[in-house]
Amino acid sequence: MPLWAIILLSVLGVLVVLFIALIIFGRHLQKRQDEQNELMETMKQTVSMLIIDKKRLKLSEAGFPKQVYDQMPKYTRRMKMPIVKAKVGPKVMTLMCDQKVFDMLPVKTEVKAVVSGIYITEVRGVRGNTIVAPKKKKLLDRFKKTKKDVKEKK
Repeated sequence: MPLWAIILLSVLGVLVVLFIALIIFGRHLQKRQDEQNELMETMKQTVSMLIIDKKRLKLSEAGFPKQVYDQMPKYTRRMKMPIVKAKVGPKVMTLMCDQKVFDMLPVKTEVKAVVSGIYITEVRGVRGNTIVAPKKKKLLDRFKKTKKDVKEKK
């Protein structure tokens, strides 16, 4: 058997083993995520809150208790997370939220939101205005120049 065939078969064997390992690891992570979603579903409550501020901050800068910081995985400690400061009843609380929810939340307005612990999972209603998700630009629209951009450059 030629040398190139041996190398090719060994590389294919390694790739097959890696692929199988990825499938097993993916199933494990999927089970863990399903358990977490189930837990969040049982803990969810609808709460009326006044959104004071929303930012993307690292967990260490957000002002969460040390217990929350210690429970987070190490890779999420360094990431910037969507953080919301809201007045829930008489208390001002710092909450984390889902990325889709973060984009929809208006600042300085009262909102009915579904909260699971310190995590905002869904926005049910905004007092006064209706909730409109911001329109996402398509890939080609990002590169197209508008008339406004052309006038500003001149």
